[in-house]
Amino acid sequence: MTQLPWDQSAASVRFEDLGPVSAFPVVPGRRWGPGWWWSATTGRHVVHGSTAMRTQLMVLDRDPDVTGLSARPVRLLWRDPDGRVRSWVPQLFARYADGTGLLADCPSSPAKRDRAQRVRMVLEAACARVGWSYRRLEPPPAVLAANLRWLAGYRHPRYQGPPRLRAALADAFAAPRPLADGAASVGDPLQVLPAVYHALWSGRLATRLDEPLHERALICADAERGEGVERRLSNVGGDPERG
Repeated sequence: MTQLPWDQSAASVRFEDLGPVSAFPVVPGRRWGPGWWWSATTGRHVVHGSTAMRTQLMVLDRDPDVTGLSARPVRLLWRDPDGRVRSWVPQLFARYADGTGLLADCPSSPAKRDRAQRVRMVLEAACARVGWSYRRLEPPPAVLAANLRWLAGYRHPRYQGPPRLRAALADAFAAPRPLADGAASVGDPLQVLPAVYHALWSGRLATRLDEPLHERALICADAERGEGVERRLSNVGGDPERG
């Protein structure tokens, strides 16, 4: 294992390409153990050690600004004011398109331990010094998490369909339209719906993900993959079947 000054390593090391510096523990009797998340962003697997971490990997994997992901790629060491050496291994690293990075931990509940709060202040200061950020990623709302889990099942490129199908979906949802109605207008829903869900995951189609995703959910084409479409959909009133 190589030790480098923090400022030097942040500038020169591709943390997104590194494996974990320490393994995730397997705790006897616990219902959940370490696993692997296949990343649509990188086309590679990222290890995770909890459901909370897997959920945050899922959220970051869908972020269009994220270009790289890895788990536990670095151990940070520092000295307390009393001279004692401290260390911490953040659970996640994300690389953004502008070259900056995110170090993150994924608590399953709000932190109450004094040590976690002290570590947070140290890591926030270290990351700010190199233009990065450190965050403790809180679990997303239940409805949003459920919708993302569903769409993540269609994140692999094999679900996107041929170019003519992608073009037909863009035309069908050029204006906000109920999911089932637009899919049926393109073809057999059994063949079209996987492409719809992949497009919702990848951002070529957009909908409100803070509400349950169902057959009457309003879908709209989103060529620039921005959040503006989802905000505009929130202002489209009325029952879609009533007009």
